[in-house]
Amino acid sequence: MKRIALALALAAALPLLNGCGLHPLYAAGGKGPVAQTLSSVEVGPIGGKNGWLVRTALVDRLGQKGASRYRLDVELDDQILGIGVRTDNTVTRERRTLRARYKLVDAEAGTVLLDATAGSDAGIDVVTSEYAVIAAEQTALERLSGEVADQIVARLALYASRTKTADQ
Repeated sequence: MKRIALALALAAALPLLNGCGLHPLYAAGGKGPVAQTLSSVEVGPIGGKNGWLVRTALVDRLGQKGASRYRLDVELDDQILGIGVRTDNTVTRERRTLRARYKLVDAEAGTVLLDATAGSDAGIDVVTSEYAVIAAEQTALERLSGEVADQIVARLALYASRTKTADQ
């Protein structure tokens, strides 16, 4: 009896799920409007080593094909701060922060369509080996570059889905 009541309750709740407004962001795969918009974004040059890492990650994730309709301009802020300090003023822990301010620009009209920020941070243990600390800082930068690129692409995809929905 309890199973029948549970089955009836689930069957009654199923139609309500359609009304929640959730839908797949990448519907229709590579031929969908979001994927088409993302593949038409050209990533502008970003200065420095951290810029090269972020730009490479963005190009990999966006998968530009053919002519670009949009341009993505990115400015980075990369900081390393000592957060753990001993009584003799030696740093025991660092925090590396990578922030990006990015603008999606309509390449033809030159208008800014989206102006937003993304960022992430990582903790680094400072050990006695200077080489190990440099390697940890580099590894943190590589990971942060991927995380920032993921945030940017996700925000661009959301923008593309909302503008395509509004156009249709």
